[in-house]
Amino acid sequence: MGLVGVQENGDGNGDVLSEISLGTKPKYTRMDSDLDEAEEEDLPSSNKHDSKKYIMACAVFASLNSVLLGYDVGVMSGAIIFIQQDLKITEVQQEVLVGILSIISLLGSLAGGKTSDVIGRKWTIGLAAVIFQTGGAIMALAPSFKVLMIGRLLAGVGIGFGVMIAPVYIAEISPAVARGSLTSFPEICINLGILLGYISNYEFSELPSHINWRLMLGVGLLPSVVIALALFIIPESPRWLVMQNRVEAARLVLRKISESEKEAEEKLKEIQVAAGLANAEKYEAKAVWKEILCPSPPVRRMLITGCGIQCFQQITGIDTTVYYSPIIFKNAGITETTQLLAATVTVGFTKTLFILIAIFLIDKVGRKPLLYASTIGMTVCLFSLSLSLAFLDHAKVGIVLAILSVCGNVASFSVGLGPICWVLSSEIFPLRLRAQASALGAVGSRVSSGIISMSFLSVSRAITVAGTFFVFGIISCSAVAFVHYCVPETKGKTLEEIEVLFHDKDDESRGNEVEMGDVERLMQKS
Repeated sequence: MGLVGVQENGDGNGDVLSEISLGTKPKYTRMDSDLDEAEEEDLPSSNKHDSKKYIMACAVFASLNSVLLGYDVGVMSGAIIFIQQDLKITEVQQEVLVGILSIISLLGSLAGGKTSDVIGRKWTIGLAAVIFQTGGAIMALAPSFKVLMIGRLLAGVGIGFGVMIAPVYIAEISPAVARGSLTSFPEICINLGILLGYISNYEFSELPSHINWRLMLGVGLLPSVVIALALFIIPESPRWLVMQNRVEAARLVLRKISESEKEAEEKLKEIQVAAGLANAEKYEAKAVWKEILCPSPPVRRMLITGCGIQCFQQITGIDTTVYYSPIIFKNAGITETTQLLAATVTVGFTKTLFILIAIFLIDKVGRKPLLYASTIGMTVCLFSLSLSLAFLDHAKVGIVLAILSVCGNVASFSVGLGPICWVLSSEIFPLRLRAQASALGAVGSRVSSGIISMSFLSVSRAITVAGTFFVFGIISCSAVAFVHYCVPETKGKTLEEIEVLFHDKDDESRGNEVEMGDVERLMQKS
């Protein structure tokens, strides 16, 4: 059943904040509004700027948990070298240590959907940080592999909460025309964290092996202070507040993130309609999971798109490229540890640069064109990396080609599949299913990441590193086909319009804009 409400996230007015446009007011007439364009132009410009700055600040603070995730991924690629030297762990233990974080995070992701429905989106963000920081502290002080694993398990649960809730929260407070850019912030923070992890590896690599990896992991605890302060700044999601019948609290939040009181009231009415439909369908955990496990055709298409894109994000091998980049470059012919870590810093800079490019393009170019460019670029780079490792290893040209291929792969990933995966999974599901379905998608992502990360060394030993990346290249080819057949264009559409889009196969294939007639037709079916 569709949720009725047009332009529920509000619209911008063409101003630019930090070079990211929060949108231009669409040229249409609301059926329930007598406000003309002249009256809208008289709105105080300071209020417009303030709401945009506030939304931006909320998106940044909500994304801080992702810095912790990225830092852990980046720092472990170098720290594992020194952990092996200090604790004398085996190759299998290395695989488990690296990959278990992603596997165990599914517990956090599964629990995150229900938790965020109970305690709210905002405090779920805080809970994720507390759990992750506890695990990080245990890892930094671990005297043995067993204690290290306990910390790793706790950190994984925290990551599961964090990667699931941040995109949902940002999508629910963002205007439709800027939702893609703002929902990309967690991916930007992941890449920033990866870069910081690489730099930490390089800076501490000269210290004794029984100290350096502990400092590498310990530095990751610092963002917790900022996250604690952020919880006193960011508001609760107005959609969650309405679902809890806290209408006045939702109205106060909407006034802060809207350009005028009138716009805030319009948003509130639309959210109440959506929440009313959700409540009318007995919005309970059992009912939600029943709808997800026994989906209607529209919900099935949403799940295929949301969970499928999450899995393709990981099974194309991006985490192995990040976690095991020193091993990749060692196979290419780089032997010095310092040079290996310096090469990974180059990869980190490339990954971060291109995610910044993506944020400016995602709401202008659209989701689908960027996904095409991303998956095709990854395919070319993965095959190129496989070729360089198979036929040009230890040759100077082979080393250069390997570095360029890895950088090209992470650049292609960051400009499309990386950020858009989280944007799509947070915006395509209806309000009644959004938290739990997004959690399910995050589980698919983390499980895929864990399986790939935990098997990379064993598979590489069986079919060589070059053969492994050739397989990743084949998988990336199939990702191109998945984007073509299963992913609709959602640029500029409100969350309610996107739901209607999945109810109409013709809209999905044609990519037409949703008209009021579609909503009326959907209501007749209901």
